[in-house]
Amino acid sequence: MRLILNLIWLILCGWWMAIAYILAGIICAVLIITIPFAIASFRIASYVIWPFGRSIEMRRDAGIASLIGNVIWLVLVGWGLAIGHLTAGILLCCTIIGIPLGLANFKLIPISLFPLGVRIVPSGELYPGYTVLFAGGGLLLRPAALR
Repeated sequence: MRLILNLIWLILCGWWMAIAYILAGIICAVLIITIPFAIASFRIASYVIWPFGRSIEMRRDAGIASLIGNVIWLVLVGWGLAIGHLTAGILLCCTIIGIPLGLANFKLIPISLFPLGVRIVPSGELYPGYTVLFAGGGLLLRPAALR
């Protein structure tokens, strides 16, 4: 099912949203001081082109620099990308087949507004940061730091 949704996503809106993030990344890379924004933009472009099967996780070790960077990102390009996701999400939700795609667009709005201090993880991870153990027929979660 993920493959089908990702292919429909790619055809309808994934490619042009990825192009928008790549253009934002190129602009940020040209201005030397905004290279961290360019890296974040390219990372999000890879997520936007194939979003189903992956999700966003907040990094707990992100500091004040990512907060300041997110404010700068929001003012420069974040709001425009978020409006693009909002518009595409509303238009896609107008059709039955487009509802999951529209919801995926709405899921991308937070990372388009605040890209620093987050990481993209596979959705198959039950709880990111934890290791799943099978003990005595039951499911046991252990923090990955205790490996």
